[in-house]
Amino acid sequence: MKTFLKELWTSIAATVFLCVIVSGIYPVVVWGLAQVLFPRQANGNLIERNGQIVGSELLAQGFSGPRYFHPRPSLAGTGYDPLNSGGSNLGPTSQKLIDGIKANAAQYRQENGLAADATVPADAVTASGSGLDPHISIQNAKLQIPRIAKERGISEEMVRAQVGKATDRPFLGIGGDPGVNVLKLNIALDGIVQTNSLAEKKQ
Repeated sequence: MKTFLKELWTSIAATVFLCVIVSGIYPVVVWGLAQVLFPRQANGNLIERNGQIVGSELLAQGFSGPRYFHPRPSLAGTGYDPLNSGGSNLGPTSQKLIDGIKANAAQYRQENGLAADATVPADAVTASGSGLDPHISIQNAKLQIPRIAKERGISEEMVRAQVGKATDRPFLGIGGDPGVNVLKLNIALDGIVQTNSLAEKKQ
């Protein structure tokens, strides 16, 4: 009986000790180090505009206006819903998937003034697995540049420069292809328009 009680007490003490370490001290230490060493990343890579949080670099938002770069299609909830991340789960032979891609391709070509048989980047017509991919491919961005420049009344060179600034490249050149962050890019373009407008008023 004494042996049993001793082993029981040892087990209880070990369980409590591990709970304190694993569920208490360890998370607090990791959180504290993250706040000190990587505060921006630890808090979700939030983007502020005029003192207001407008989104995160890690999550896509829907942009449909002709003045904006458009992100990948999204099937997260009703679209770009961070609380309902997910894809369609449709297989490559699904007629619904095929029809959806064809419709997206036709819309993309029309929006960007492309020929009816022009090749369209895959990320422009297919949703990501999460529906919240914040990036588009460089090729996708390049095809949208003429439309953006025309709608905003600025040069394509100026838009192209902003695309370059909003391009995230893989660490050490490995781990994937470069991607253009749509939210950062659109915010930067809005900033250019505001700056130009203020300059014109001063003149």
